[in-house]
Amino acid sequence: MRVVVDGVTKTYRDRRGQSVEALAGVTFTVEAEELVAVVGPSGCGKSTLLNMLAGLLTPDAGRVGFEGGLPAGRPATAMVFQEFALFPWRTVQANVEFGLEEGGHPAAARRALARRFIDLTGLDGFERKYPHQLSGGMRQRVGIARALAVDPAVLLMDEPFSALDAQTRQLMQEELLGIWERTRKTILYVTHNIHEAVWMADRVVVLSRRPGRVVEIVPVPLKRPRTEAMLGEPAFVRAAERIWSLIKSQAREALREGVA
Repeated sequence: MRVVVDGVTKTYRDRRGQSVEALAGVTFTVEAEELVAVVGPSGCGKSTLLNMLAGLLTPDAGRVGFEGGLPAGRPATAMVFQEFALFPWRTVQANVEFGLEEGGHPAAARRALARRFIDLTGLDGFERKYPHQLSGGMRQRVGIARALAVDPAVLLMDEPFSALDAQTRQLMQEELLGIWERTRKTILYVTHNIHEAVWMADRVVVLSRRPGRVVEIVPVPLKRPRTEAMLGEPAFVRAAERIWSLIKSQAREALREGVA
Protein backbone atom coordinates (compact mmCIF):
# COMPACT_ATOMS: atom_id res chain seq x y z
CA MET A 1 0.00 0.00 0.00
CA ARG A 2 1.35 3.40 -1.04
CA VAL A 3 0.75 6.47 1.15
CA VAL A 4 0.16 9.83 -0.53
CA VAL A 5 0.29 13.16 1.31
CA ASP A 6 -0.47 15.91 -1.18
CA GLY A 7 -0.45 19.61 -0.30
CA VAL A 8 -1.82 19.05 3.20
CA THR A 9 -2.64 22.08 5.33
CA LYS A 10 -4.20 22.01 8.78
CA THR A 11 -5.21 24.85 11.11
CA TYR A 12 -6.77 24.46 14.54
CA ARG A 13 -7.72 26.63 17.50
CA ASP A 14 -5.68 26.57 20.69
CA ARG A 15 -7.01 26.79 24.23
CA ARG A 16 -7.31 30.56 23.95
CA GLY A 17 -9.34 30.28 20.76
CA GLN A 18 -6.54 31.55 18.56
CA SER A 19 -5.94 30.10 15.12
CA VAL A 20 -2.75 28.00 14.86
CA GLU A 21 -1.50 26.66 11.53
CA ALA A 22 0.01 23.23 12.22
CA LEU A 23 0.87 22.13 8.67
CA ALA A 24 1.22 24.06 5.41
CA GLY A 25 1.38 22.42 1.99
CA VAL A 26 3.01 19.15 3.11
CA THR A 27 3.68 16.75 0.22
CA PHE A 28 5.47 13.39 0.20
CA THR A 29 4.83 9.70 -0.48
CA VAL A 30 5.63 6.44 1.27
CA GLU A 31 6.07 3.59 -1.18
CA ALA A 32 4.69 0.10 -0.56
CA GLU A 33 6.83 -1.85 1.93
CA GLU A 34 8.90 1.26 2.68
CA LEU A 35 9.77 2.48 6.18
CA VAL A 36 9.78 6.28 6.20
CA ALA A 37 10.53 8.39 9.26
CA VAL A 38 9.31 11.94 9.91
CA VAL A 39 11.39 14.27 12.09
CA GLY A 40 11.21 17.95 12.95
CA PRO A 41 11.31 20.40 15.86
CA SER A 42 8.68 20.28 18.59
CA GLY A 43 5.30 21.51 17.43
CA CYS A 44 5.94 20.98 13.72
CA GLY A 45 2.76 18.95 13.20
CA LYS A 46 4.16 15.41 13.09
CA SER A 47 1.41 13.91 15.25
CA THR A 48 -1.24 15.98 13.47
CA LEU A 49 -0.10 14.42 10.20
CA LEU A 50 -0.37 10.89 11.61
CA ASN A 51 -3.83 11.61 12.99
CA MET A 52 -4.97 12.69 9.53
CA LEU A 53 -3.62 9.49 7.99
CA ALA A 54 -5.41 7.51 10.69
CA GLY A 55 -8.68 9.25 9.81
CA LEU A 56 -8.91 11.05 13.15
CA LEU A 57 -8.51 14.53 11.60
CA THR A 58 -9.42 16.00 8.22
CA PRO A 59 -7.07 18.27 6.24
CA ASP A 60 -8.25 21.83 5.64
CA ALA A 61 -6.61 21.67 2.21
CA GLY A 62 -4.85 18.98 0.20
CA ARG A 63 -5.41 15.29 0.71
CA VAL A 64 -4.08 12.17 2.36
CA GLY A 65 -4.75 8.88 0.67
CA PHE A 66 -3.72 5.31 -0.01
CA GLU A 67 -3.04 3.70 -3.35
CA GLY A 68 -3.25 -0.03 -3.90
CA GLY A 69 -5.86 -2.73 -3.54
CA LEU A 70 -7.39 -3.15 -0.09
CA PRO A 71 -9.50 -6.28 0.49
CA ALA A 72 -12.88 -5.80 2.13
CA GLY A 73 -12.64 -5.72 5.90
CA ARG A 74 -8.90 -4.97 5.99
CA PRO A 75 -8.09 -1.61 7.65
CA ALA A 76 -5.92 0.87 5.80
CA THR A 77 -4.04 1.83 8.98
CA ALA A 78 -3.36 0.95 12.58
CA MET A 79 -1.61 3.22 15.07
CA VAL A 80 1.03 2.52 17.71
CA PHE A 81 1.09 5.38 20.22
CA GLN A 82 3.79 6.95 22.37
CA GLU A 83 1.86 5.95 25.47
CA PHE A 84 1.24 2.24 25.70
CA ALA A 85 -2.57 2.69 25.49
CA LEU A 86 -3.36 -0.80 26.77
CA PHE A 87 -6.50 -1.79 28.66
CA PRO A 88 -5.27 -2.50 32.21
CA TRP A 89 -8.11 -4.93 32.92
CA ARG A 90 -7.27 -7.08 29.87
CA THR A 91 -4.53 -9.68 29.65
CA VAL A 92 -1.88 -9.58 26.92
CA GLN A 93 -3.96 -12.02 24.88
CA ALA A 94 -7.15 -10.00 25.32
CA ASN A 95 -5.41 -6.71 24.51
CA VAL A 96 -4.03 -8.13 21.26
CA GLU A 97 -7.46 -9.53 20.40
CA PHE A 98 -9.22 -6.20 20.93
CA GLY A 99 -9.12 -4.91 17.35
CA LEU A 100 -10.12 -8.32 16.02
CA GLU A 101 -13.02 -8.40 18.47
CA GLU A 102 -14.16 -4.97 17.29
CA GLY A 103 -13.89 -6.24 13.70
CA GLY A 104 -16.27 -9.10 14.41
CA HIS A 105 -13.81 -11.98 14.05
CA PRO A 106 -15.01 -15.27 15.59
CA ALA A 107 -13.47 -16.17 18.94
CA ALA A 108 -11.37 -19.05 17.65
CA ALA A 109 -9.95 -16.94 14.81
CA ARG A 110 -9.19 -14.11 17.23
CA ARG A 111 -7.25 -16.40 19.51
CA ALA A 112 -5.23 -17.91 16.67
CA LEU A 113 -4.37 -14.56 15.10
CA ALA A 114 -3.48 -13.01 18.43
CA ARG A 115 -1.18 -15.93 19.27
CA ARG A 116 0.59 -15.51 15.93
CA PHE A 117 1.49 -11.89 16.67
CA ILE A 118 2.23 -12.58 20.32
CA ASP A 119 4.82 -15.06 19.09
CA LEU A 120 6.09 -12.63 16.44
CA THR A 121 6.70 -9.91 19.03
CA GLY A 122 8.43 -12.21 21.52
CA LEU A 123 5.59 -12.30 24.06
CA ASP A 124 5.13 -16.07 24.09
CA GLY A 125 4.51 -17.18 27.66
CA PHE A 126 3.07 -13.83 28.75
CA GLU A 127 -0.42 -14.25 27.29
CA ARG A 128 -2.14 -14.26 30.70
CA LYS A 129 -0.18 -11.37 32.19
CA TYR A 130 -1.74 -7.94 32.74
CA PRO A 131 -0.06 -4.68 31.64
CA HIS A 132 1.05 -3.77 35.17
CA GLN A 133 3.00 -7.04 35.29
CA LEU A 134 5.08 -6.15 32.22
CA SER A 135 8.09 -3.93 31.60
CA GLY A 136 7.73 -0.83 29.44
CA GLY A 137 9.31 -2.55 26.46
CA MET A 138 7.00 -5.52 26.77
CA ARG A 139 3.93 -3.29 27.05
CA GLN A 140 4.96 -1.56 23.83
CA ARG A 141 5.37 -4.96 22.17
CA VAL A 142 1.75 -5.68 23.11
CA GLY A 143 0.74 -2.43 21.38
CA ILE A 144 2.66 -3.42 18.25
CA ALA A 145 1.16 -6.93 18.28
CA ARG A 146 -2.35 -5.46 18.65
CA ALA A 147 -1.78 -3.14 15.68
CA LEU A 148 -0.33 -5.89 13.49
CA ALA A 149 -3.06 -8.40 14.37
CA VAL A 150 -5.71 -6.48 12.40
CA ASP A 151 -3.43 -6.68 9.32
CA PRO A 152 -3.34 -2.98 8.43
CA ALA A 153 -1.96 -2.01 5.04
CA VAL A 154 0.02 0.80 6.73
CA LEU A 155 1.43 0.90 10.25
CA LEU A 156 1.54 4.40 11.80
CA MET A 157 3.92 4.87 14.73
CA ASP A 158 3.89 8.02 16.87
CA GLU A 159 7.18 8.10 18.82
CA PRO A 160 6.50 4.57 20.09
CA PHE A 161 9.77 4.15 22.01
CA SER A 162 10.26 7.64 23.46
CA ALA A 163 9.05 6.63 26.93
CA LEU A 164 11.61 3.83 27.20
CA ASP A 165 15.11 3.94 28.66
CA ALA A 166 18.01 4.07 26.20
CA GLN A 167 18.90 0.38 26.34
CA THR A 168 15.31 -0.82 25.98
CA ARG A 169 14.75 1.68 23.18
CA GLN A 170 17.69 0.28 21.19
CA LEU A 171 16.43 -3.27 21.68
CA MET A 172 12.90 -2.30 20.62
CA GLN A 173 14.23 -0.61 17.49
CA GLU A 174 15.95 -3.88 16.60
CA GLU A 175 12.74 -5.81 17.38
CA LEU A 176 10.71 -3.54 15.11
CA LEU A 177 13.19 -3.83 12.26
CA GLY A 178 13.06 -7.61 12.61
CA ILE A 179 9.26 -7.51 12.47
CA TRP A 180 9.41 -5.26 9.41
CA GLU A 181 11.79 -7.69 7.68
CA ARG A 182 9.29 -10.51 8.25
CA THR A 183 6.06 -8.65 7.46
CA ARG A 184 7.18 -5.93 5.00
CA LYS A 185 4.51 -3.57 6.23
CA THR A 186 4.48 -0.02 4.92
CA ILE A 187 5.47 2.03 7.99
CA LEU A 188 5.37 5.76 8.69
CA TYR A 189 7.40 6.40 11.83
CA VAL A 190 7.35 9.73 13.69
CA THR A 191 10.26 10.45 16.03
CA HIS A 192 12.24 13.29 17.59
CA ASN A 193 15.38 11.16 17.53
CA ILE A 194 17.50 11.75 14.42
CA HIS A 195 19.77 8.74 14.98
CA GLU A 196 16.72 6.50 15.41
CA ALA A 197 15.20 7.84 12.20
CA VAL A 198 18.35 7.31 10.15
CA TRP A 199 19.09 3.85 11.52
CA MET A 200 15.58 2.55 10.87
CA ALA A 201 14.27 4.33 7.79
CA ASP A 202 14.71 4.15 4.04
CA ARG A 203 14.06 7.90 3.82
CA VAL A 204 13.59 10.66 6.38
CA VAL A 205 11.08 13.47 5.83
CA VAL A 206 12.31 16.62 7.59
CA LEU A 207 9.63 19.11 8.62
CA SER A 208 10.16 22.76 9.50
CA ARG A 209 8.98 24.44 12.67
CA ARG A 210 5.31 25.41 12.83
CA PRO A 211 3.66 25.51 10.44
CA GLY A 212 5.24 22.26 9.35
CA ARG A 213 6.52 22.22 5.77
CA VAL A 214 8.73 19.65 4.07
CA VAL A 215 12.26 21.07 4.21
CA GLU A 216 13.92 18.09 2.59
CA ILE A 217 13.54 14.33 2.14
CA VAL A 218 16.83 12.69 3.05
CA PRO A 219 17.57 9.22 1.62
CA VAL A 220 19.38 6.74 3.87
CA PRO A 221 21.85 4.70 1.76
CA LEU A 222 22.33 1.89 4.29
CA LYS A 223 21.82 -1.75 3.35
CA ARG A 224 19.25 -3.98 4.99
CA PRO A 225 19.07 -5.73 7.35
CA ARG A 226 20.39 -2.96 9.57
CA THR A 227 23.00 -3.76 12.21
CA GLU A 228 24.48 -1.78 15.11
CA ALA A 229 27.80 -1.64 13.25
CA MET A 230 26.14 0.68 10.72
CA LEU A 231 25.83 3.39 13.38
CA GLY A 232 29.47 4.23 12.71
CA GLU A 233 29.35 4.07 8.92
CA PRO A 234 30.07 7.30 6.99
CA ALA A 235 26.68 7.07 5.24
CA PHE A 236 24.90 7.00 8.61
CA VAL A 237 26.93 9.92 9.96
CA ARG A 238 26.39 12.02 6.82
CA ALA A 239 22.62 11.48 6.84
CA ALA A 240 22.33 12.30 10.55
CA GLU A 241 24.48 15.42 10.19
CA ARG A 242 22.45 16.56 7.19
CA ILE A 243 19.17 16.24 9.06
CA TRP A 244 20.54 18.04 12.13
CA SER A 245 21.83 20.86 9.95
CA LEU A 246 18.32 21.29 8.53
CA ILE A 247 16.48 21.51 11.85
CA LYS A 248 19.02 22.80 14.39
CA SER A 249 18.23 26.50 14.12
CA GLN A 250 14.49 25.87 13.89
CA ALA A 251 14.56 23.57 16.91
CA ARG A 252 16.36 26.31 18.84
CA GLU A 253 13.68 28.85 17.87
CA ALA A 254 10.91 26.42 18.87
CA LEU A 255 12.61 25.94 22.24
CA ARG A 256 12.82 29.70 22.80
CA GLU A 257 9.12 30.05 22.05
CA GLY A 258 8.26 27.20 24.42
CA VAL A 259 6.52 25.21 21.68
CA ALA A 260 5.42 21.79 22.93
